Amino acid sequence: MLGYRPKSFLKLILLGFTLVALPLIAALIYAAVSIDRLAVQSRLAVYQSVQIAHGSRVLLDEITTMERGVRQALILDDASLLEGFFQAHTRFVSQLNNLEALSLKRRNQAAALAQLRAAEWPIYQQVASARDHPDTLQPVVSDFVPLLVQARNFAQGGYALIEQEVNAMQDRAAQARAIVLWLVVALVPFTLLLALLFSVLISRPIRQIDEAIRSMGQGELAQPVRVTGPQDLRYLGERLDWMRQRLLEVEAQKERFLQHVSHELKTPLTALREGADLLASGVTGALNDKQKSVATILFTNSLQLQKRIEDLLNYSAIQAQPTALNPHQVALQGLLEAVLQSHQMAVLNQRLQIIRDCPDLHLYADEQKLRVILDNLLSNAVKFSPPGGIIHIDARVQDNTLVLAVRDAGAGVDVADRDKVFEPFYQGRQAPQSHVRGTGLGLAIAREYARAHGGDISLVASDQAGAHFRLHLPLLNDTLIS
Repeated sequence: MLGYRPKSFLKLILLGFTLVALPLIAALIYAAVSIDRLAVQSRLAVYQSVQIAHGSRVLLDEITTMERGVRQALILDDASLLEGFFQAHTRFVSQLNNLEALSLKRRNQAAALAQLRAAEWPIYQQVASARDHPDTLQPVVSDFVPLLVQARNFAQGGYALIEQEVNAMQDRAAQARAIVLWLVVALVPFTLLLALLFSVLISRPIRQIDEAIRSMGQGELAQPVRVTGPQDLRYLGERLDWMRQRLLEVEAQKERFLQHVSHELKTPLTALREGADLLASGVTGALNDKQKSVATILFTNSLQLQKRIEDLLNYSAIQAQPTALNPHQVALQGLLEAVLQSHQMAVLNQRLQIIRDCPDLHLYADEQKLRVILDNLLSNAVKFSPPGGIIHIDARVQDNTLVLAVRDAGAGVDVADRDKVFEPFYQGRQAPQSHVRGTGLGLAIAREYARAHGGDISLVASDQAGAHFRLHLPLLNDTLIS
């Protein structure tokens, strides 16, 4: 059965139901056959018992009739009165033959019948020889006494046989009931085991398909899809694996497209940014206020666009190969100050207040990657903070690990977005205060870089307003040193 593989899922279900139902059907058939056998045996036993009881009474009645006929003929000296004897004898012999035909199981009953026949036969012969001389039948009368005793003994044996048959039927009924009970006790766990086995056989391919769909939905496309079970479900698994391969191809095409487009845009964007910077600084000539405003807008947006392109390039690099690190001792305060300086214009424009509590400490890390992590966390806080809001930056050391928290005063992360906020390209439901939306790659890149250092970034659930992100980084990572 384990080696048999149905071609369809429906056949597997039908096979499972059939095999689970077969033991119960077999038990029901056995119970029905046992009850029918008991019924037949009971009818036969009742019939024989009734025949034996009736035959015993008939034998006693006929012996009494025969004795009465002999006594009447002897007393009245009338030979014609012996006709009742001969008629009773005929009925007596016929009843003996009927009782012998019942195939009595007890040997003593059959022997008792033979003794009755043997004891009655001499009486019959004496009466037949003295038919013309009834006055000579006086000795015969006394012979009826032992014959009646034997007939009564046979009747009592018949009643005992009836009782024995009743007890035997009760024993057979109890035995059949015990067998059926043991069958039920044995078949219930066996049936449950079969049901469990087929539940596993039925649910396993469904579970494999569900896991494959969930993995593909989460972007985990490295593992091939393997579905065991019926042929139609295995074919479905092959189609899912084909879809996985197609998604891998599409993902590779997307990565190549991002790399090419990002590289193609970076060069002209650099020229635009530098040109806007030259215009805004007045190198090419004095500008009026409106012209300076336009030049400043061009320069600011070129910086934002450059940030988006750098995010795409970083994400493409992460997807192409594991993150490579160039670690060395990094001063946290100086790096944090540099990151804050790069966001100074946005902080001033939105009148934000930065409250930081950062000790003077050093950690072994890749400075460029750590800068990207801090920049993305701070950029996210600045973007979602309302005008005049407060951004808290707290850093402490716990168990030789840097724990850095960034908390803003914005609308916070929606409950539905908390499980997806670190997914690439995911845009949350809470819109930022600015009109420029990001690529949705900042937090994904920051977490990837943190994990490359042996740490992580998490979103902290809090009752306070705003989003609360917490960065964990080891101060000294033996893996990075080696």
